[in-house]
Amino acid sequence: MKPINVGLLGIGTVGGGTYTVLTRNQEEIARRAGRPIAITRVADRNLELARKVTAGQVDVTDDAFTVVADPSIDIVVELIGGCTVARELVMKAIEHGKHVVTANKALIALHGNEIFAAAQQKGVIVAFEAAVAGGIPIIKAVREGLAANRIEWIAGIINGTTNFILSEMREKGLAFADVLKEAQRLGYAEADPTFDVEGVDAAHKLMILAAIGFGIPMQFDKAYVEGISKLDSIDIRYAEELGYRVKLLGITKRTSQGVELRVHPTLIPEKRLIANVNGAMNAVLVKGDAVGPTLYYGAGAGAEPTASAVVADIVDVTRTHTTDVHQRVPHLAFQPDQLVDLPILAIGEVSSAYYLRLRAVDKPGVLADVTRILGDRQISIDAMIQKEPQEGEDQADIIILTHVTAEKNMDDAIAAIEALPAISGSVTRLRMEELSR
Repeated sequence: MKPINVGLLGIGTVGGGTYTVLTRNQEEIARRAGRPIAITRVADRNLELARKVTAGQVDVTDDAFTVVADPSIDIVVELIGGCTVARELVMKAIEHGKHVVTANKALIALHGNEIFAAAQQKGVIVAFEAAVAGGIPIIKAVREGLAANRIEWIAGIINGTTNFILSEMREKGLAFADVLKEAQRLGYAEADPTFDVEGVDAAHKLMILAAIGFGIPMQFDKAYVEGISKLDSIDIRYAEELGYRVKLLGITKRTSQGVELRVHPTLIPEKRLIANVNGAMNAVLVKGDAVGPTLYYGAGAGAEPTASAVVADIVDVTRTHTTDVHQRVPHLAFQPDQLVDLPILAIGEVSSAYYLRLRAVDKPGVLADVTRILGDRQISIDAMIQKEPQEGEDQADIIILTHVTAEKNMDDAIAAIEALPAISGSVTRLRMEELSR
């Protein structure tokens, strides 16, 4: 059969991995796809790098738009990142009737509605397995493997940089800033780590998971996003003492009021499998009404793990590109005319259990004031620990674990607690999830 010709845009870490995997496993991939697949053109601003990676075996150019417009190219693989030029290239590829494979989570989370609508109109496929959790086939699992289920919730460790940092903080007792420097030295964190440590990268991925889990359009601007840069190592230690691990989780839940869409540091019972995912690894827990909880674990980044997902998408497109448009798996799991515009809940409307740490003067009546404030707002205490003051000090840490309550009630309670004369500084608040329901 006629080979499928691929145009590769970007031959950096993931692009290089994609070229390597597709070339190395070419025979095996052809057996799976039913025809040969070959990268015939590569675009990258660094022509020297492109020629080195491809060993002069394919045509290279620094003009990606010529690849997109090339009539011999069947599939365009976008691996340059960002949301400006990448968006233009993807939309132009669709306009030319070409299928698209991308690992660009920001592009899908921010412009997915526009991209999928254009692809539907032109009858082409946009595949994006590599956009979430690297080599873990989580998109396919939710979209196809769990198609019989009403998805109830999804919770995931979907950023390897922050998981590495939190693992090191827990194991070595180091401060966030110190571990971040080490993560940058080892290549786990970028020179500018903002997207990772402030939760933005995880939120992009969570938006995609929520869309395919619940059949909703992309609504990234409504996500609640909180990172780990302000997390104190003492809270990680106290959580450990109480039998919990702190992870940056992306959580999305379907409720009777709407959809929760939130990224934040979260206490998880240490006995949960996902609480024991350490280093730069990723894991996603999906709860379906029929199957129950299912866990997907693996490398969330890296050249070849991500390339594994990119090449799998290329194979899928090769298998199905000649099928009737209406017989293909929908981009967001549900038929395009069956998407529902469920409201995304503001964080104040979300309910969870809480970990609170407050520093108080060690004198009678303080605990009574704190418990009264919580009780007045219908916040039930699950556990409470008061640490002994350090020698020469008159203040002590008080740690409180609560039962589930609305965030807006907790906001009100924290404001009242911080106004007490005996309380020093701000109250630390972390959310807790059992992840067993």
